[in-house]
Order: sequence, then C-alpha cells, then structure tokens
Amino acid sequence: MSKLEVKLGGLKLKNPIILASGTCNFGQEFSQFFPLCKLGGLALKGTTLLPRAGNPPPRVAEVYGGILNSVGLQNPGFAEFANIHLPALASCGCALIANIAGSTEQEYIELARLASDCPIDAIELNISCPNVKEGGVSFGRDAIAVANIVGKVRAACSLPLIVKLSPNTADIAENALAAQEQGADIISLVNTFEAMAIDCRTKKPILGNVTGGLSGPAIKPIALRMVWQVYNKVSIPIIGIGGIASTADVLEFLLAGASAVQIGTASLIDPMLPVQIAEELAQYAIDEGLTNISELTGALEV
Repeated sequence: MSKLEVKLGGLKLKNPIILASGTCNFGQEFSQFFPLCKLGGLALKGTTLLPRAGNPPPRVAEVYGGILNSVGLQNPGFAEFANIHLPALASCGCALIANIAGSTEQEYIELARLASDCPIDAIELNISCPNVKEGGVSFGRDAIAVANIVGKVRAACSLPLIVKLSPNTADIAENALAAQEQGADIISLVNTFEAMAIDCRTKKPILGNVTGGLSGPAIKPIALRMVWQVYNKVSIPIIGIGGIASTADVLEFLLAGASAVQIGTASLIDPMLPVQIAEELAQYAIDEGLTNISELTGALEV
C-alpha cells in the first residue's frame, strides 16, 4: 500500500481515499464495517461554533442519478466535537480533517483558531454549502468573497488549510486561485449543486427547505471538468469530489489533476466501497508499474 501514500502540502495520507464531510458523520458509524485505518482520511461532519438544528424535514430526496440533501449543517457544536467526538477518534489511524462552517466571518475565524489547537491533521473551510440560508455559499460566491474569508481564516489557522469550493459560481478556477493567493494549502472541490425536486401530486417541493444540494453520479462529469479547470489554474494540491463510485472514477479524477479524492454518496449505498477502491488502486499501481499513485495526477493527455 506504500504505492498509495500521497502528500498534499503538509497533509500526509496513507492512500488518496477520504470519506467526504456530511456523509461519514464523525466516523464511528463506519468503524463497524472496517477499521478506519484503511482510509487515507476522514473529513468530519461540518461543525459550527454553537449547536445547529438544521433545516426542516424532509431533508433527503432520491432523484435520478443521485440524491438531494437539505440537512442544513445540523451538528452538536464545536465543544461537543472537540470534547467527545475527537477523543473517540484518537487511535483511528487515518488523517482527521475538521470541516468548519459559519454564518459570520468572526465565527469562521474563531473556529479556525479553536480547531488549530485540536488533535487533527487539517482544517477544511466550508464556504460552499448550498442548503443553509445564511453563511456557506455566500462566502464562496466569487473570487473577492473567497479571498476575503480565506485570508482572515489563514491568519487564525496554524494547520494545513483546505478550502472547499462551491460549483454554484461563475468561475470556480478564479475562486480557487483567489484561495491559493490568500494562503490556502489545498483546494477541495466540488460541493453539491443547488437543486430541487417537486411532488407533482401535491404540487409542493419535496424538500422542507425547498432547495438542497445534488450529489451522486449525476454530478461527476461536471465535477471532473471543474477539477481539470482548477488544476490548470493553481499550483497547490486538489482533492476531487463529486459522484465518485468506482476505482475508475478515482483514476479519472487523478488524471484530471486531483491528488486525492473524497467519497460521499456512494459510501451511503455501500459502506465498504472506499476500502474496496483503495485495495483496487493498490493493485492498479502494481499492474501499471507505478512507483506511486501520484504519478497519475494531472497526467491527462489533451
């Protein structure tokens, strides 16, 4: 498995497979299926400074090619995250990434400062959530807004800083460049696409919040294109996200420019899938005579 070790700036992973924030909660649920040490990392549930109740139900709707979710960042708040959930993961054996979200600049800054003192490996700055009515996507809407929040968080953050970008923007590559220029160490993309579903019988939206975020295989081709665009714009590592459901999907994201990937929706269907993909990647590297899987990053021939 040494062929799968990757380094993203100051973040080291034993393999490029990370469970995506919002789909693995705080990791414990997946430990009943496999040892968490088989993963490269966990991007933990999005955490706000204070507990958040989230959006009204229904919160999830299945659609063709994926799911819509409108959870609204329900979480127990930073104190419980730091005092209960993190200690439970102390010996999990994979990289721990805290995903932080806020409604104000000051909340982001305070969270970055607090998280920097925790036993974690990196901070993922969530400026891209499309299903909350305040904060989230407003901080990632354009390059100016991205630069503003990333610069302020960078000053308060002593850990590797991952900036998670929204696809709901005019130019995601410019947003990525703005994040890099303000000190981001890594870019993760993409978060879910703003979308909706309607019940034609009741003539009402299916989701309680009306709109939500679309994830799953339906978004993969668009996410792949965005990773390629960002790779050709920035010089920092990229974590690819969006509809990954097979080893071939991972290989495509690596070729497009990702150094690692996050798996989300597909792991809800098959919790063992991330481990299966890691094992298949190791065999692929052997079969292809690769010294390291990172040789594939950006190797797309165009």
